[in-house]
Amino acid sequence: MRLINRHPDRSGRLLLILLPFALLLFVYFSTSTARLAENPNDKLLPSASQMIDAVDRLAFSEDKRTGNYLFWQDSASSLTRLAIGLGVAALAGLVLGIAAGSVPLFGAPLSPMLTVLSMIPPLAILPILFIVFGLGELSKVMLIAIGITPCIARDIEQRAREIPAELLIKAQTLGANSWTLILRLVLPQLMPRLLISLRLMLGSAWLFLIAAEAIASTDGLGYRIFLVRRYMAMDVILPYVVWITLLAWLMDLGLRQVLRLCFPWHAGGKA
Repeated sequence: MRLINRHPDRSGRLLLILLPFALLLFVYFSTSTARLAENPNDKLLPSASQMIDAVDRLAFSEDKRTGNYLFWQDSASSLTRLAIGLGVAALAGLVLGIAAGSVPLFGAPLSPMLTVLSMIPPLAILPILFIVFGLGELSKVMLIAIGITPCIARDIEQRAREIPAELLIKAQTLGANSWTLILRLVLPQLMPRLLISLRLMLGSAWLFLIAAEAIASTDGLGYRIFLVRRYMAMDVILPYVVWITLLAWLMDLGLRQVLRLCFPWHAGGKA
């Protein structure tokens, strides 16, 4: 049997999924053990016990200055900003994408503009956002929204253009007006694609959030990472990076489950 036609069974698939992570952990802890044996004060590759102590200090012990549990406060602040930014971007991207892809009069000016906007590096305009919106929560949310909205809108626009013309003609023959076409035909076709676009843009959204928090914030996961970097506190940085990765994976899993439950007919719901 050709290699391309071979598929792992359930147990084999689980093993293949876990194997890269197991190898990565083995390499890390082997190297960490060797470095700490040579220099017990080495901070570059902390041991598991050092990272557990750091997490316990931040997540399960009150901060003496504020009285808060910093780990959970940082997580709540970052997730709130991210949720608002993603919500704004999803709504704006859906509206702009439908307008550009389904209404030719809107598509003529919107499509080139969305293309140009999607090419602007969002981090390059971060200073402008701080000047315009200040250093508070709004600028961080706007960076996420501005950073991913054009890409979502272009994706939705492309999907709208792929809707068969026969469906639109048939609906108009049955008496549907423009609003009915958009709400009853176009929108249901595009909602699954919106969830897929959000999944694809999660990594970028986290990147913009961490960058904004690192530059101007008093809490948040990105703020904490860049605060302790000056002390080379890798025992804090690495658990925070792992936690961010876990949160992003859980968000991706949640969006995939929503897609599967709400739109089982869509191919992406089976991914």
